[in-house]
Amino acid sequence: MMNLSIRFARHLPTLAILTAVMALGGCQKPSEPSTDNGMQNSTQTAEPQTTKSEQPATSTAQQVPLTILALGDSLTEGLGVDKDDNYPAQLEDRLQAMGYDNAKVINSGLSGETSTGLVNRLDWVLQTKPDVTILTIGANDAIRGIDVATVEANIRTAVKRLKDNGSIVILGGMQIYDNLGSEYVKSFAAIYPRVAKDMNVTLIPFFLDGVGGDPALNQADAIHPTKEGYAIIVNDNILPILAPKLEALKIADADNATENAQDETTKNTINETT
Repeated sequence: MMNLSIRFARHLPTLAILTAVMALGGCQKPSEPSTDNGMQNSTQTAEPQTTKSEQPATSTAQQVPLTILALGDSLTEGLGVDKDDNYPAQLEDRLQAMGYDNAKVINSGLSGETSTGLVNRLDWVLQTKPDVTILTIGANDAIRGIDVATVEANIRTAVKRLKDNGSIVILGGMQIYDNLGSEYVKSFAAIYPRVAKDMNVTLIPFFLDGVGGDPALNQADAIHPTKEGYAIIVNDNILPILAPKLEALKIADADNATENAQDETTKNTINETT
């Protein structure tokens, strides 16, 4: 609720991160950014698909600018697919098909990104002033065997910074392949639900649910989703969680607009009687 108030003040699986998950940055040099220092606006060419949580937006929702930040690594950037087929682009397309003509999804995915790297560029991405942030990070940390406590601390820092900036945070859960050692795998997987609970943010239990490990939905590297894989992530994993958040924002915006109108009426009445 505090996040909504801040917005008003502005007016508004084990994760088949798969066998060679080195990947998430290893298929491309970690230093290679997407575009514009890791941020790019997604476009709207993905084919419309029915989503379990699709609801038409009202005119009130359309009147208030809505910025959604997709923040993460190559899974967010969309390594290996056209820029119109990554998940941020498809998400924006779906939202606008649902009536959120005001929705803008910013792709701030960076191939090879670790949790430390993400924290280091938060000052930049926060300039977008997101209403909602979908945060998916940690796979590249696991590839490098980075201490779980460090990964968790970085994710907590990112979540706190985002919330302090007025953004609603949706945390995408990650899991890792068993060949990294059972203790590490277990400890790593526990990061996400623990952070979500402690910091009161919504969790997507497994970001790649329904996609990870399916050859038909992943590229030749068996790691990064295809266009069709991203469509499933958007429609089945993201929208069922994101849509209620947007509905809450829509209702809150409507209430805020009504209060402002009532205040204006009161002012006019006072002026007329004095």
